[in-house]
Amino acid sequence: MPSSRLRRARPHLQPLAAAALALVGVAAQAQTQPAAGAADTSDGLKLDAVVVTGSSSAKSKMRSSVAISTIESEGVTAVTAASATDVLRAVPGIRAEASGGESNANVAVRGIPVSAGGARYIQFQEDGLPVLQFGDIAFATPDTWMRADAGFDRLEVVRGGSASVLATGAPGGIINFITKTGEEEGGSLQLTKGLGYDQTRLDYGYGGRLAPKTRFFIGGFYRVGDGGRKGADGTENGGQIRGNVTFELAGKDFVRFSFKHLDDHTPTFMPTPVRYVNGSIQEIPGLDPRRTAFYNAGWPLDNTLTNTNGRALSNIRDGLAAKGDAFGAELSLDAGGGFRLQDKFSWSKNSGRFIGVFPGDDVAAAPAGTTIATGPDAGQAYTGNKFTAVVFNTRIDDAGLMANDLKFSRDFVLGAGNRVSAVAGLYTSVQKLDLTWNFNQYSLSAEQSGARVLNVPGVTNGAPGFGGCCSNFQDSKYTTTAPYLVLNLDAGAFSGDIGLRRDRNKASGNYFQSNAGVAYDLTQPNLIDYDFGRTSYSLGGNYQLSKDLSVFARYSDGAAYNADRITFFNNPNLVNGKSSTIPVNKVKQTEAGVKLRGSGYSLFATLFHASTDEINVDVTTTPIVAKANRYRSNGLELEGSARFGVVSLLGGLTYTDAKQADGRAPKRQAKFVYQLTPTLNFSDELTAGVGIVGTTKSQDDGPAGPLTITLPAYTVVNAFVSYALTPKATLSLAANNLFNEIAYTESNDGRGAARAYTGRTVKASLRYSF
Repeated sequence: MPSSRLRRARPHLQPLAAAALALVGVAAQAQTQPAAGAADTSDGLKLDAVVVTGSSSAKSKMRSSVAISTIESEGVTAVTAASATDVLRAVPGIRAEASGGESNANVAVRGIPVSAGGARYIQFQEDGLPVLQFGDIAFATPDTWMRADAGFDRLEVVRGGSASVLATGAPGGIINFITKTGEEEGGSLQLTKGLGYDQTRLDYGYGGRLAPKTRFFIGGFYRVGDGGRKGADGTENGGQIRGNVTFELAGKDFVRFSFKHLDDHTPTFMPTPVRYVNGSIQEIPGLDPRRTAFYNAGWPLDNTLTNTNGRALSNIRDGLAAKGDAFGAELSLDAGGGFRLQDKFSWSKNSGRFIGVFPGDDVAAAPAGTTIATGPDAGQAYTGNKFTAVVFNTRIDDAGLMANDLKFSRDFVLGAGNRVSAVAGLYTSVQKLDLTWNFNQYSLSAEQSGARVLNVPGVTNGAPGFGGCCSNFQDSKYTTTAPYLVLNLDAGAFSGDIGLRRDRNKASGNYFQSNAGVAYDLTQPNLIDYDFGRTSYSLGGNYQLSKDLSVFARYSDGAAYNADRITFFNNPNLVNGKSSTIPVNKVKQTEAGVKLRGSGYSLFATLFHASTDEINVDVTTTPIVAKANRYRSNGLELEGSARFGVVSLLGGLTYTDAKQADGRAPKRQAKFVYQLTPTLNFSDELTAGVGIVGTTKSQDDGPAGPLTITLPAYTVVNAFVSYALTPKATLSLAANNLFNEIAYTESNDGRGAARAYTGRTVKASLRYSF
């Protein structure tokens, strides 16, 4: 680690370092003085498990100089996750605002901000390759094309660390969903039914041997329902199937082929109208932010502008639609001379829709002359409250990605048991990005149940919203070429690595912005034609003091890159090749930590300091602006597990002290975020537990200006119980948001609106294993 950087970081970290040392001291005392009768030596964090994410060589957590968490597929039951991204709420250091429905979640790490949406600084992967090259494409976040089902084996989450050099555009971390490959013979069928709300879901999977050297897995799901909100009846419909086959060759060599087909429709949960009183959020009677969806309002078909100046009709109830077909190949071969060749390839064709109902103004009394516009009561007078609903109607015509990661590795023996492992790789990708936006406005009655489209005097339903700002389309392609080199040293108790990556990015295509949502001038496209490069690096070391205690430290310098965030609403000269500087979002991180385990417990503690410089555009602000931001954050991540007889605990706590350039905390950044999952294993047949996720209060933007609204602290409790009816049949009951907590995740600065997690939902599942 460069000494100058260490000197700069040290003042920020001193108070947290003292806290961490105190914690380690307590844990070390517990290690030398185990509790009487403690016989369980299990390591709930599985520190000896070898991780493959964010690592250039096979190392256990205990010997790695990165902060990494693992959630096995069985652990998803304990957190009763409602979506793939919802699983992340159980990971320390990760802030997952999974309140938008099945996808479109906002994900941040270590105080690095959620600036406008998505996961700008984190890469979502499936089996080691990205789902999308960019994590913050507006209305097309990576989790749109991800589902957790029976094919899900485990989740590995790297925070900071080597992610800067082992993935393009992921300085904050890597979230890798790893699928089953048939290593264990058998399968399962699981039927899930919503209790008190409409959902029916079937998950299925089976894997095993086709031949002595050939194994396979195939699985997926199908479901229908309303997503837990009555106003979204029938909007949940679709499923997924995926599979793979592995051919085992001599020694450790193998070749694997995989496929995935996704076709799924789910409701989009947007902010609900609220009122702000002295910076606090107040619910409007009859509009529960936990239940409101507005999909049953008797909508007409939405008439929108196409990219050829034609018109198209679409159903507002389509919500979040995701279609994807993917093919992958992976190989690991002995290349001779001590070299190993590894290659991962993926190709995907992704498309879909994002249609959501967004409050465009504050709730107010309908003016005289207002009538009901649709349904059996059309034409009748309406005298209640109303608001302007802006329909975000966006089409993802093509978000397909082709990616390939090729690497050669070799070990060099230095003697005395020491060795250097060298890895040289080349990552390439081509990301297609064809988008079409239309925002139309409608007058809507302010009712949670039975909302209706209204005819308001002087207002035209279906007219372009927000003054016609946002009928835009883009046809583009982003190409990445990134050679990288990592050197790993293993010398007794010490293991260290240094890595270097050179990203070369090229963007091409066109984008158009309409004249007030009426028409495009197709003769004058805005050109996308630029390229640039950047070098990232990371170095870290881990020292294992004993088999049960190790310490590590790391410094990294990385970046996340922009796609559509620097086209619409910016000066066209920024992306047409006339600008000498392309905006890059830069992140520098220093981290140090300790891993410890003892009789029945394990602990992972990490101090961190991160600095972020970024360019951002937020389409939910009024007016829409592009601006440069600077953030600094310091914090402490704690992840621990313990077992006491029939009770097992898994928990995490993240303290983050983050500030913008003006000295205030970034929006929606709480000081403390915590998770706790106690589980009771009453017998081999009966298990019960709760998953607790909470946060202290934070600030968000409001009509009075930036950071003028308080998002209250909340604690969401999920619970589950499972009983083995037979050795092969298990009955489970799970509740999300058991106590129906109002947990706000965001507000909006131009109007009274806020988004919250869905209220209590309970479901029963019957699983049969064979």
